[in-house]
Amino acid sequence: MTSSQVDEQHDGSEALGGDAPAEGYQRGLNGRQVQMIAIGGAIGTGLFYGSSTSIANIGPSLIACYAIAGVVIFFIMRALGELLTYRPTSGSFADYAREFFGPFAGFVTGWSYWALWVTACMSEVTAAGHYINYWWPSVPVWTTAAVALVVLFAANLVSVKIFGELEFWFSTIKVTAIIAMIVIGIGILTFGFSSVGDTASVSHLWADGGFAPNGAWQAMLAMQGVIFAYLGVELVGITAGEAENPKQTLRKAINTLPVRIGIFYVGSLIVILSVYSWTKYSPGVSPFVQVFAAVGIPGAAGIMNFVILTAALSSCNSGIYSTGRMLRGLAVNGEAPKAAARLSGRRLPLPALVASALVMGIGVIVNIVSPDKAFLYITSVATCAGLWTWAMILSAHLRYRAKVRDGLLPAADFRMPGAPVTNWIALAALASVVGLMASDGDTRLGLYVFAVWLVVLAIGYRLSHRKAPSDRDLALDRK
Repeated sequence: MTSSQVDEQHDGSEALGGDAPAEGYQRGLNGRQVQMIAIGGAIGTGLFYGSSTSIANIGPSLIACYAIAGVVIFFIMRALGELLTYRPTSGSFADYAREFFGPFAGFVTGWSYWALWVTACMSEVTAAGHYINYWWPSVPVWTTAAVALVVLFAANLVSVKIFGELEFWFSTIKVTAIIAMIVIGIGILTFGFSSVGDTASVSHLWADGGFAPNGAWQAMLAMQGVIFAYLGVELVGITAGEAENPKQTLRKAINTLPVRIGIFYVGSLIVILSVYSWTKYSPGVSPFVQVFAAVGIPGAAGIMNFVILTAALSSCNSGIYSTGRMLRGLAVNGEAPKAAARLSGRRLPLPALVASALVMGIGVIVNIVSPDKAFLYITSVATCAGLWTWAMILSAHLRYRAKVRDGLLPAADFRMPGAPVTNWIALAALASVVGLMASDGDTRLGLYVFAVWLVVLAIGYRLSHRKAPSDRDLALDRK
């Protein structure tokens, strides 16, 4: 390891709330921005748009699925919060995997999380092109997708404050839309106005075929899609190196997670499924659009199209940010090209950002050539990579607690409740999701592709850690 790498790691091990910049980054994210990044990470197109398919498949039992998955996510985030308190680092989960399980675990975790966000950005920026196409149908989707990617990439190049401010306003729009829908829904249920006022009732949660109308097994199968909807909530951990006063802001962001999940996911679904019977929601049509349309809001479809566009842009914005930091972390540890470790004059990982954005740009081209099959394979890697990342957070936390008990590491003052029992409960839940994926022919493909991805990473690891020949070896070869 070079002296510069040692310096990088030393910088990253400063106590949370320290004044010196961690890992060479500038602390440009204030508490307001970190809070909204945390909120935005838990709200995406999966809720605004994808939930319609889940509602049609399993009815009101979707509420229980989001609540159960939300508990698991809270355990994961508290485990991450304790690790961040012990040693904050923008490499986050990859650095903890490397510390507690060795360099190969860090290599796999870092590259997998990089792949997760690169592929997510590919799909989200393409989706953004389709949403923009709603207003300008004559403009090719690939054109608007490319413009969206370039604009967000440019914003990330200016400063981390610009990224934070964009994410703040993206998240504000999403939160406002959900709260407005909840208020409107409660108004319909309480006062009976709008065309559905006479039929709106909380009895829809159990009266139309029961709480799980298609059976418990079907509801369990939906858990894989539900838990994937939470992907991105761990992004707040990567802000550790650039957040102002992270000791308070990160703790608050993690501790308020149950409230956010309770309001934005469980609360909104309770209202949505009370205003209308689950049987009236159609797959492919945002349930939020139907609720807004029920009260006769002019341009309800256009309003929600804008909100969903915001969710897609928010995801891509976060992806550009996180991939740049993760790739730089890999480069600092000698697991990616050395050029990616450099910082710009504004203390931004410029080469890593450029490389990640270029790969994301390939997604625009791939969408033109094969919009369906190509993305099926790439996004399957992303979903499995998310499960791997969460499992690694929980496992690294178990190792950390064991070393604390042995007196080898200092104890953090922000502790995961119920550990290690809660660790094993959350790991069992993630394992059950893998089992559900294996039982479904459509999602089993993701496991196969991720297995191939692990083989590719193993080969890449061997090549990147291949020992350089010594002068003596070269002399023997010449003889």
